[in-house]
Amino acid sequence: MSAAYDVIPFSDLLHKPAVTAGRLDQVRALRLRRRDAGDLALMRVEQLDAEGAVVDFTARLLAGLVRRLGAGAVREVLPDAVPWVTFLPDADVDVFVRELVEVAQGAAALENLAPLATLLTQWRNTAEIHADPVLRALVTRVPEGDLGPVPIPDPPEAAE
Repeated sequence: MSAAYDVIPFSDLLHKPAVTAGRLDQVRALRLRRRDAGDLALMRVEQLDAEGAVVDFTARLLAGLVRRLGAGAVREVLPDAVPWVTFLPDADVDVFVRELVEVAQGAAALENLAPLATLLTQWRNTAEIHADPVLRALVTRVPEGDLGPVPIPDPPEAAE
């Protein structure tokens, strides 16, 4: 295999399904670009299973390292994986490591990496706020007086 994935129009799959699927002999996956919706991915089940096994292994390895060597071992190498962690206060790094282990294991068990991706995005945003004094001042300032009731958010629309 030469490349990780190719980007092709979704219509290629609709108009030439055998040719499109045959491209999976050269790439790990196909990214199907759609005009009016999010892109889709097409990959072989064996590839999907292999990636799931790697994620599960990595989550278990991370949890084992924390259990046997302590969170300090992971904390020490964390900047290699997520350099922005250097902007987090020490107490936040400890919380991040704990949440990272828990969410990684849970996401691997569910075979759904979305919670892990969300966690990383949330902590990266937190680090960005700590790195920028102006931004930090904006989000931590306490307004004077009562800002009134907070409206209940609308429920998300059901997928069709």
